[in-house]
Amino acid sequence: MKGRKLLIVIATLLVIVIFMLIWSPWKKETETQNGSGLIRVGIINLDPSESGYRKANVRDMVDTFTAGNGYEASFVTASTVKEQLEAADQLVNDRVKYLLISAADADGWNEALTKAKNAGVRVFLFDRMISTSPDLYTAAVVSDMNREGSAAVAWLEKQDLEEYRVLHIKGQPGSAAQLGRSGALEAKCAEEENWTIVRAGTGGDNWDPEEARKITQAAMDAGDKFNVIYAENDDMANAAVEVLDANGITHGVNGDVIVMGFDCNKWALRKLLAGEWNYDGQCSPFQAGLIDEMIKKLEAGGKITGLNDLDQMIIEEKGFEAGTITQEEIDYYGLGD
Repeated sequence: MKGRKLLIVIATLLVIVIFMLIWSPWKKETETQNGSGLIRVGIINLDPSESGYRKANVRDMVDTFTAGNGYEASFVTASTVKEQLEAADQLVNDRVKYLLISAADADGWNEALTKAKNAGVRVFLFDRMISTSPDLYTAAVVSDMNREGSAAVAWLEKQDLEEYRVLHIKGQPGSAAQLGRSGALEAKCAEEENWTIVRAGTGGDNWDPEEARKITQAAMDAGDKFNVIYAENDDMANAAVEVLDANGITHGVNGDVIVMGFDCNKWALRKLLAGEWNYDGQCSPFQAGLIDEMIKKLEAGGKITGLNDLDQMIIEEKGFEAGTITQEEIDYYGLGD
């Protein structure tokens, strides 16, 4: 009899242990889903040293996805798609519930996103699109990089130059920002006989100002004649202008060279106000709040609304030009100090 009682006790204990093993992760997942616990998110971003835009974007994410706001967040910064893919794989293995990605390259993500979907991880894209099926991500909060490029080229066309001879300094090859900003210019130069890219180069994965400086100096040394600098972020535009200054070439309003940048750092917009530059295309880095709202809506059992056919929410942006920009606009739209 005692043996039978002992077996019953042991069996009961085994049932309790098995129940606890099942209950504990289920309870944790349920608490996360209904908002009573921290929501686990993994955020893959680019290196903040890339630009003033990126610093603001990284800071926006860090300030939003906090424990005080209901999140347990893991942050990864990486400049190459290989490093980002490795980080995505690890975060999915770590059982994050949401994966947020600003991709270093638009291609190469299908396998990683498929793995995330199969694991029940919801993916949000931010800042940059990925070349993949919308079925593999929940939503994308992004700038329309093609529209940024088209708006810049449309502004340049209105300057009604007799001839457009462009020094083109590209951003990170293959990134959505580079493809969109480059695409409009390259298309225009292919269509119009008086539009020519006299020299093109890239700042590489880090949008390196030093590379922009080398490209501009190489153009000077080769005797290339250009009257437009189309640089795909402010830091590279600024480096190119430093070379112009060193060679005694005027720029900006009534200058020999039109200067165009992107991102709208405050210091760059001040150059527009002073007439030293001509155009700066806005690219808003503030996407974390929108993604936070979407996640909280999903956690409450709701549905995300306001997305287009590609499950994108497009941030409204504009371009600024010398002669019309105001200090109020610099204070409101400018990034950094």
